[in-house]
Amino acid sequence: MDSATTAWSSADLPTYAGGICDLLELQLNNTDKGLSTQIASTILNGFDRHFTIFSEITKGAKQRFENADWEAERVAARERIMFYDIRVKDAIAELRQLFDLEPFDSQLWFDVKRDYVQLISNHLQPELAETFYNSVFCALFHRDYFGNDYIFVRSVVSTEFIDSEKPSYHVYYPAKRGFRSSIKQVLLDSGFNLPFENIDRDVRNIAQALIKHTFPRPRRAHLNFQFQVISSIFYRNKAAYIVGRAINSNLEVPFAIPILHSGKASVYCDAIIIGRQGLTRLFEFSYVYFMVDHPVPSSIVTFLRRLMPMRSKESFYSAIGFHKQGKTVFYRDFLHHLKHSEDELIFAPGIKGMVMAVFTLPSYPYVFKVIRDRFPPPKKTTRQEVLDTYRLVKMHDRVGRMSDVLEYSHVALPRARFAGDLLEELYETCADSVSEEGNQIVIKHLYIERRMTPLNLAAQRADDHYLGHLMKGYGDAIKELAAANIFPGDLLMKNFGVTGQGLGRVVFYDYDEICYLTECNFRKIPEPLYPEDEFAAEPWYSVAANDVFPEQFATFLFANNRLRQAFMKHHRDLLEADFWVQKQENIAVGIYEDVFPYAQKLRFAR
Repeated sequence: MDSATTAWSSADLPTYAGGICDLLELQLNNTDKGLSTQIASTILNGFDRHFTIFSEITKGAKQRFENADWEAERVAARERIMFYDIRVKDAIAELRQLFDLEPFDSQLWFDVKRDYVQLISNHLQPELAETFYNSVFCALFHRDYFGNDYIFVRSVVSTEFIDSEKPSYHVYYPAKRGFRSSIKQVLLDSGFNLPFENIDRDVRNIAQALIKHTFPRPRRAHLNFQFQVISSIFYRNKAAYIVGRAINSNLEVPFAIPILHSGKASVYCDAIIIGRQGLTRLFEFSYVYFMVDHPVPSSIVTFLRRLMPMRSKESFYSAIGFHKQGKTVFYRDFLHHLKHSEDELIFAPGIKGMVMAVFTLPSYPYVFKVIRDRFPPPKKTTRQEVLDTYRLVKMHDRVGRMSDVLEYSHVALPRARFAGDLLEELYETCADSVSEEGNQIVIKHLYIERRMTPLNLAAQRADDHYLGHLMKGYGDAIKELAAANIFPGDLLMKNFGVTGQGLGRVVFYDYDEICYLTECNFRKIPEPLYPEDEFAAEPWYSVAANDVFPEQFATFLFANNRLRQAFMKHHRDLLEADFWVQKQENIAVGIYEDVFPYAQKLRFAR
């Protein structure tokens, strides 16, 4: 492993938390404490250790950006996702070495939770510590004990107004300092060790964009005109983002400033994203998580929710790397919604999949996926391979074109909420994953994704103009995935969805045949030896398992000539093997193309 990752890879060893020194220290610290307090302290120590390691790799994003070390950043993003489960296992190992936890003692664990609440009452990350506690407890004991007496089904400690030495945001007053001077100070306060390539040019570009799209000229600015800017930089892939909002009288406008590395030991502002729709795309669920270093993550989430109030708290915790907290917040919200709704769980719209049973709650914007027990031909995959592909998507750069997935185990849902035909099919095709306990249906392994309109259905309803937009987005999605070394495998339109929120972006969401682009062998169909070969039932050329023939894409994907014509207008090159081979050659020599989470027209001239 390269030097950029050594600092955290050594800390990632399973022996880190279970070492003799750690255990002796815990025993000495806990000698005078009651048993419940000792257990609570051990769990909290495990969380603090996790957050420290998590923060160290997150802090490193600044140096990786300044060094333009994009491969190290990709490695760091993957490694950071794995840290949580490792730390939970370490905490469990410590508990088992220090304490006799069997059989389950209800009074003891009631006291452990009470003591844990006291320990985190002045903590900077209490909500994350609660989730860590839940993870440890749920790994130790049966789901019969997963009630609020023993775990944090409901959060106990408020995250409002938690103070830390580092403020969550800074305020600038253009009416006092000057419009352009304030913008320049925002850029200087970003704290890069590299100089700006041309900061005056960047300030001018940003000022002109703000005036043109949003604000009156500075002389007409309200006395309370402010820039409120989050104190931490958001790093993702090859970019750093300054995120904030501008307030002028009763007008509030969110913005983000993407900063790129020039390749010559300097940085520059590439654009300014203005308005909720642009920021919503930047924080969409189809991108890899940001690296954002701050001791109070809840304060960052609170600020982001002010910028995009229609987005859920869960989505922002996930966006800044705390995907386990995102899962916790989502599940609490889902339980609340179930309690206050009456509609049934039904089959999700679209063509039924051969690998997954997919259902939804119409009043809730998500779909639920369960792996079927058996996959009919022509599917040749296995259950483990499906699990592996979903894990690949979690770890990989999703470039805005693959939906993030929430993964849960042993989820209990009210039996009465299932439509009869859905429950019948789950018992028939997913029996290994579904069981009944009392009035609950328990699903052993469940994936949850945001609900989108299947692309094939959206295309059926589209007029010519919107169809052109959809087909361009469809091809763009395939190309951007290829640039990130991903081949979807099954390119059928039913495996892609169209996002809502006014964005209409095409996103891939069916992962059972996904693979790395570099694992494929893209070939041209050889010329037939004899004219009659073209009419034979079998191909006249050999076909290996990983062979792909792009010339056949249009034939298999578009029975409808209207769809074919709209697609070919923008993406004829996808039908050529040379296009794909070039992508593979780029990846082989370390060339990863830029995929921008904002429109090209927003980019400033340099």
